[in-house]
Amino acid sequence: MKTLIVENLRKIKKVMPKIEKKIDVRISVLKGGKVSVKGKELDEFVAEKIVEAVDFGFDVEDALLLRNENFSLKFIDIKSHTRRKNLKDVRARVIGTSGKAIKTIENLTGSIIVVHDNRVGVIVDSDHLDAVVQAFASLIQGAKHGNVFAYLEKQNKEMRKFSNGDLGLK
Repeated sequence: MKTLIVENLRKIKKVMPKIEKKIDVRISVLKGGKVSVKGKELDEFVAEKIVEAVDFGFDVEDALLLRNENFSLKFIDIKSHTRRKNLKDVRARVIGTSGKAIKTIENLTGSIIVVHDNRVGVIVDSDHLDAVVQAFASLIQGAKHGNVFAYLEKQNKEMRKFSNGDLGLK
């Protein structure tokens, strides 16, 4: 049994039946904004990650991608990548005009991204995890959006080359 402290208890209560149905666990609400998860050890771990993702702000359907072992949940703290005091501007750089930067990164990597306070939450497959983390670190540190998108496109191209069985030895 694992116990988690959640901020958005109402949202967790709303999605509890769906999570319990998809994963063989029992989720119960305790006093003080705590949630306990009971089940097999691996199922508990997956349910813990899903509850953490939903609590952060992800949609439950997106969070359920974490059932697949190739997907992982990663949080990037904006404060740890910059010395700037005006974090509102840094968040604006990460999000982009009308969310364009996030949408572009999601399209290039197949990830799901949520920005909450001074943290960026990413659900992404393990192949693109390092590239996405590097892309957000670069954006937070002030790199041009075009350079970041070019980096992600280059990473996609390299991954496709190796996935086709070509080792690039020609």
